[in-house]
Amino acid sequence: MTRSDLVAKLADRFAQLTQRDTEFAVKTILDAMSDALARGHRIEIRGFGSFSINRRPPRVGRNPRSGEQVTIPEKLVPHFKPGKALREGVDASLPAETPVAEEAPSV
Repeated sequence: MTRSDLVAKLADRFAQLTQRDTEFAVKTILDAMSDALARGHRIEIRGFGSFSINRRPPRVGRNPRSGEQVTIPEKLVPHFKPGKALREGVDASLPAETPVAEEAPSV
């Protein structure tokens, strides 16, 4: 689902909101979440999951073209941990044998 899909679904569900108002609401929520994570805060949405910042330590990698060693600096990356209700809902709705839609076909 993309942002525009989310806006369209919310606008359809709540007829009293215009498409423009729905778009503004979604943008405001996502911007507030991004700002909170950028400040190092943790976001928890009960029944859905939590967003936090994880630290990736510095490491040594290799340049694939030349093979020379490259130092990769430390990074702070966003991390999502699904809540119990979301995990159980996904597990109940998708059979274990069904491949996930995002998986690339094997050749």
